[in-house]
Amino acid sequence: MRDFEKCSGCRLCEIACSLEHEGRVWLEASRIKIFEYSPGTIVPHLCTQCPGYPCVDVCPTDALSIDNDTGAVLVDEGRCVLCRLCIDACPARVPRIVKGRNSVLICDLCGGEPACVKVCEEAGYYALRQVRRPNDATRKAYTVPPYEIASRLARRVYGEKWREVV
Repeated sequence: MRDFEKCSGCRLCEIACSLEHEGRVWLEASRIKIFEYSPGTIVPHLCTQCPGYPCVDVCPTDALSIDNDTGAVLVDEGRCVLCRLCIDACPARVPRIVKGRNSVLICDLCGGEPACVKVCEEAGYYALRQVRRPNDATRKAYTVPPYEIASRLARRVYGEKWREVV
């Protein structure tokens, strides 16, 4: 779960994620991304394991699967052919292709203990929270592209004339 209003945009979550998965700080390869479309509209964006898992369904090589314990989407790097079908199928456009990687990147929930959540809590922000298998309505609320979330946040921050600020 994400509490967008608590996110400071510090990017500690991206650092923790890249360290966890890549063994180094490589923000481009972080499975969580921070978007800031306008001041005050910071959107931490990651896989929400959306209902039906459309990314898994469209994968022609069965490179994507679902972890039975966490519900996370797992990527078999040896099977991924970077066809982009999972990106097109994802309503939130979460899977990403990064130069220097031979497979798509999708949050795997760090095997059940997300590094991004841990570092966010340790920093005292509490913008990220792990929820075991949230209901479909909750997941669906986060299953939109980050610019749509930013648009809603901007309306709250700036009112109806938010487009003049952006």
